Amino acid sequence: MGAFGLLLTGNLLFAQKEIKTAEAEKDKSLLVKTDNKELDQEAKKKAAAEEKAKLPKPYDAKADAEKDIQNLIAKAKKEKKNIMIQAGGNWCIWCLRFNQYVQTTPELKKLIDDNYLYYHLNWSPDNKNEKIFAKYGNPGDKLGYPVFIVLDQNGKQIHTQDSAVLEDGKGYGLEKVKTFFNSWKPKS
Repeated sequence: MGAFGLLLTGNLLFAQKEIKTAEAEKDKSLLVKTDNKELDQEAKKKAAAEEKAKLPKPYDAKADAEKDIQNLIAKAKKEKKNIMIQAGGNWCIWCLRFNQYVQTTPELKKLIDDNYLYYHLNWSPDNKNEKIFAKYGNPGDKLGYPVFIVLDQNGKQIHTQDSAVLEDGKGYGLEKVKTFFNSWKPKS
């Protein structure tokens, strides 16, 4: 049996196989063009999985979202705050990134804590919270996740926000997120 070797350089894959014949031994080389997109995709998936594993998981598939939101509305009336619902799931890297960004950026954390009661509304195969999402117009179906639903202190839906406009590269933009939170905080 002959030896077989591979060498990957740029977008070219060189395959070399030693072939023995009865007449003589000959080396045959084969040049094969490959596409690194598959390798890049796998590397990106692996990096995202590693990142996701490290981030806090704020969504609770077992939560009674309807009851939780009703309790938040009662509390919001007393505290004169609006309610910020971040809809998504622990499966969603962008949902986890946003949560981490807000929690670890003091300026944003203070803005949230001073003006909102924050709730992570789960959407996952384990619990799609269909009744709650229907009540708010199923924004995830149209806008993807995370999606933000802002309620006033009486529980009235006053805004729905696509998260894509808040993105900046592989994360979120500070000024974009501040503007969003400032736009929907309770009026003084």
